[in-house]
Amino acid sequence: MSAPTMTTAVAGAAAGLWHAAPALTSIGPLRRPFPRLSGQGRPSGIGLTFDDGPDPLGTPAVLAELDRLGWTATFFMLGSQVRAHPDVARSVVAAGHEIAVHGDLHRVHLLRTAAQVRADLARALGDIRALTGTDPRWFRPPYGVFTSGSLTAARTLGLTPVLWTAWGRDWQKANPGWVLDNVMSGLADGGTLLLHDSDCTSTPRSWRTTARTLPLLAERLDEQGLQVRPLRDHLTAA
Repeated sequence: MSAPTMTTAVAGAAAGLWHAAPALTSIGPLRRPFPRLSGQGRPSGIGLTFDDGPDPLGTPAVLAELDRLGWTATFFMLGSQVRAHPDVARSVVAAGHEIAVHGDLHRVHLLRTAAQVRADLARALGDIRALTGTDPRWFRPPYGVFTSGSLTAARTLGLTPVLWTAWGRDWQKANPGWVLDNVMSGLADGGTLLLHDSDCTSTPRSWRTTARTLPLLAERLDEQGLQVRPLRDHLTAA
């Protein structure tokens, strides 16, 4: 291999590593050194978040259960879903919940260029603002996989990246007890929980399991004396 060819290869490898390195934070144990990114917030409670909405069936079902429980949450919405179901998105706002950005299309950023990611986030943020009348603060990428382009685009657009400390794997449409066990195995005081109010990228009707899990979760959190908060309350005062 000639010197110029080797130099080009090394530069390409370095660029690839720079692009992909933030994706390591999608692995739970590897993001523990970054508590803010993991959603570690104020004590005596948890941050409750939902991804992939709005959904014409799943979101109303989740909203009804949250209303019954007296809980407020943060909904990470896809721009494509907001355009398809603007009235559902606005109903989330009307119920007092917080809106955040999950991107425009649910595609992993590792397979997209920095320019594509920047355009995706800008479109999502613009349409979410226009259609919901809110100004989102938080950003979570599809599948929880960041790239250097994701983080740069978020910073440029004024969005704060945040993932989660525990999830329920509710997209698999397992039974509520199984989802609850997944949640409680990773959830501790001050953590942030990820669930889903839409099945647009998962098993059909998986949101039913999510809605049925919420009252079971309420019992466990009550036993531990933990409040439920949207990220605007959970993280901003941490």
